Amino acid sequence: MESAILVKVNDLIPFPNPRTVDTMEGIIWVGGKLNADNLKKSYSMGIFPWPHEGYPLLWFCPDERGILDFSELHIPKSLQKWIRKNQSEIKVTVNQAFAQVIKECRLQKRAGQKGSWITKEIEKSYIELHQQGGAVSIECWREDQLISGIYGVQSQNYFSCESMFFKESNASKWAFLCLVEYLKSKKQTWMDLQMVTDVSGQLGGKYISKDEFLDLIS
Repeated sequence: MESAILVKVNDLIPFPNPRTVDTMEGIIWVGGKLNADNLKKSYSMGIFPWPHEGYPLLWFCPDERGILDFSELHIPKSLQKWIRKNQSEIKVTVNQAFAQVIKECRLQKRAGQKGSWITKEIEKSYIELHQQGGAVSIECWREDQLISGIYGVQSQNYFSCESMFFKESNASKWAFLCLVEYLKSKKQTWMDLQMVTDVSGQLGGKYISKDEFLDLIS
């Protein structure tokens, strides 16, 4: 009875070990409360939430995991040219506008996608996590205008990149590179991408197996 009361009060999800549970398309858990405590617990185990319209909240640890090894970072020549031209005009900040960054990520229009997986519930819970020191944002400003940003979750053993947005071409890639430099300054050598997109793939993102990923974060 006491343990049941504790679960009810804290709303902690009893996530199973991702190594041992049989999953369907990487789904580890269905349902549960989305809050900072469950985010901390899930990311520490290599699990992340990914809402799907029409379903209860789904939590994933995919069989293949996207990562970026910083030693394999690749900067295309066209992006290098853009950086040389624009870098001096762009101010980069850390954790100065987290709520604005995640909102812009939610509003970002993406080719082939209707709406966003970043729900109001996601937005609220990650802001809560940020306020507790568990999530980080990088902001890029041209004068007083936020032109791009990126945010993610900082667990004890790794950083998980969540989403980014842009209002100028290449600006989100610059935010991505600034995040890499920020993490390198914290002595980190890689980051979790969850999935490799066209952008992160161009910059060196790759897939590894779930077991390899869980070895990295253990």
